[in-house]
Amino acid sequence: MLLLLATSFVVRIDYVRIGLAAAALVAVPLVLFREPDVGYGMLVLAILVVNIGILARLWLREKNVSFSAEEEALRREHFSGLNAVAARGLIDQGHWISARRGEILIRENQAAPSLFYLAEGQAAIQRDGAEVGKLSDGALIGEATVLDGTHATGTVVLGSNARLWFVPAAALRAYLAANPSIASVLHEGFARALRGKLATANTRLADRPPIA
Repeated sequence: MLLLLATSFVVRIDYVRIGLAAAALVAVPLVLFREPDVGYGMLVLAILVVNIGILARLWLREKNVSFSAEEEALRREHFSGLNAVAARGLIDQGHWISARRGEILIRENQAAPSLFYLAEGQAAIQRDGAEVGKLSDGALIGEATVLDGTHATGTVVLGSNARLWFVPAAALRAYLAANPSIASVLHEGFARALRGKLATANTRLADRPPIA
């Protein structure tokens, strides 16, 4: 019962399967050594066999999933909460491109058109024409507003030639609506990215010389 209760709080479906299989496995001795109950025994056996079979199939699927070096970096930095199959599906919703210095990714006071991952290169954040921050290799861009469609508080412009992964906002929202378990993990990744940006911004402010 404790294993079943713990399983009810798990988000990832593969962990749910593990919890159900473990609960069934623990119940096996009860079936064997207590007064026999054919109906209960068959139920426990069915739960155990079905979930072990599904876990084996998921394991085989994950073993057959592969990532390029830049895809693996994206997965490790921002999608680490997803299993290989889920990460593969999410990454496949987007596209990899090479972009030139000076290209604008997001405009101030407009909705972010896409979620961007800056694999290589640098970008500047501008507000009212003044630079207020910098982004470099590994940064997510647009994660604060891409899901709800609110307007960006700054313009993001590439400060160098860059390598990017991007997924259009509408396509991302539709995909996450159809895959809510992935959506919850992605929200956590976005929160981590935002915390990292805030920490960097605070460090930049602390390093500025005081105004006389």
